[in-house]
Amino acid sequence: MKYLHPPGWVPAKGYANGVAARGTQIYVGGQIGWNAQQQFESDDFIAQTAQTLRNVLAVLAEAGAGPEHMVRMTWYILDRSEYKARLKELGQVYREVIGRHFPAMSCVQVAGLVEARAKVEIEVTAVVPD
Repeated sequence: MKYLHPPGWVPAKGYANGVAARGTQIYVGGQIGWNAQQQFESDDFIAQTAQTLRNVLAVLAEAGAGPEHMVRMTWYILDRSEYKARLKELGQVYREVIGRHFPAMSCVQVAGLVEARAKVEIEVTAVVPD
């Protein structure tokens, strides 16, 4: 895996501008902050994000992959203001669950998610090297 950072660009913080990878591709469909029984244990944004990230890792593990194999991550959030106001907490929970691996990321505010209680949904693409 190679991180793509054009010369002269300000360093990316908490994400990569791009990633080049070769190997088995894994596509993790949108995960939300409910548990394995599809029950929400919290309506808090940070708690749901932690559960969402744990769900992503569980799906990756089924393919023999881990967070170090993630090359792309797309976040869908309901409230951009809450996201920005809680970035410090968000960074802490991200590092607790994922570690210090930061793939190429996008974050999009949406009007709603299919599950009414969901506050965040995350899709991931991973590549396990050959």
